[in-house]
Order: sequence, then structure tokens, then C-alpha cells
Amino acid sequence: MKRAERLHALSEALRRGGSRGTSAERLARDFEVSVRTVKRDLQALERSGAPIWSRPGPGGGYGLALGTTLPPVSLSPVQAVALMAAAAAAPDAPYADLATAGVAKILDVLDPRTRARADALADRIWVDAPPTTSRVVRSALEEAMADQRVMRIRYTSGTGSTTTRDVEPVLFASTNGQWYLVGWCRMRDAMRWFTVSRVERASVTSVSCSGHTVAEVGEPPAHANPVHGRGNQY
Repeated sequence: MKRAERLHALSEALRRGGSRGTSAERLARDFEVSVRTVKRDLQALERSGAPIWSRPGPGGGYGLALGTTLPPVSLSPVQAVALMAAAAAAPDAPYADLATAGVAKILDVLDPRTRARADALADRIWVDAPPTTSRVVRSALEEAMADQRVMRIRYTSGTGSTTTRDVEPVLFASTNGQWYLVGWCRMRDAMRWFTVSRVERASVTSVSCSGHTVAEVGEPPAHANPVHGRGNQY
């Protein structure tokens, strides 16, 4: 059994154990590996985000919070490196930090041979990424978009004028190597495109967005695609 398959099977065994849990010794017998290997696999699952609990002492063991599971992870070395390269080459993309953390979790649960081949291939890819926007600003933009709350931004336009305005985030868009926040500007009472790198300050308010939709932005260019990859439709 490959390590990725064993990790998935291990998470399912923990889930079936319910609130009673399962000992490392029993897991080792079931999977025909050493206790040390089981504990190493449990640590990998925990690093990947699985909610594993442990209870020491007689009758103790390991368990997985009820209602959770870990899907199987089966990537080729090239697929793993593709994820690493994409995350490294786009540090200014929305949720880039979370993407990097997600890639790290995936790498943690790859079998050792696949991980070694992926690491060797990754050494052959260099990225010289430009400086990113302030992490504080990006976090605020990302939070407002995800929670659909109004944000207050201090923005300097291309002509050099600086304003503070409330914006309802609608979408992030990338074109010609530049990221934009597209949103309903309450000051202009219209949809506007804001260059992310020109947002000097941003904070998330407690006000919910009023419901402006992606369709109001207009038709995307023929070559523009949403990141879910299902064609040229938002």
C-alpha cells in the first residue's frame, strides 16, 4: 500500500474508531507497519489539517473528530511541482499565502519516493517574483471578499489623487500581470476597478454587502476564465 493510500485508510480507521479511539499498536497491526511508522503518519495527517486527538495512558489512543475525513492524495511528482511553481510564481494573487500553506500540506502526505522526485524536479524551476502588496492590505481584501463585507480603502489612482472610500468587493481579476479588486464604489455609486498595488490601506467593516453580482461587472474577455477552470463563464 502506497503511503498516500495508507494515510487515507488510516484517517478512515480513526473515524470508525469514534470517541473511543484506537491505539497506535492496533493500527500498526492492521496496516502491517511499525508503531513508529504509524505515529509518523499520524503526525503527517495532523500537519495536513486533520483534526486528530490523542488520549494518553491505559485505554488511550488516537481518534478523529466525528464527521470528518481526509480525501486521498495521489499526485505525480510533476503535478506536485506544478502546484509549487504556481504558488511561488504568483505571490500577489488573492489567497496566495493560503495556497502556499495548502501545497505544503499536500506535500506532507505524499509518499517518500514521490516527494523526493518532486523536490528534485523543483530544484530545476527558479522564480523571481516581484515584491508583493502589503500583507495587511491583502488580508483585509481577502477577508472582505470571502465574507462579502464592505471594506474601507485608502486608494491612490493612476493620476496621483488619493481618496478614502467604502467598496463592496465583487471579484478579483488579473490582466496583463496586474491584480485588480473590482467592486461597487459607494462614493462613486458605480462599479470600479482598483489596482491592488495602489491600495495603501484597507480595513473590513461590519457592514454586509448589498448584493452586487459578478454579472454587473460586464462580459469578461474571451480568453478570461474563472480559476475553477470550467470554461469562460463566471
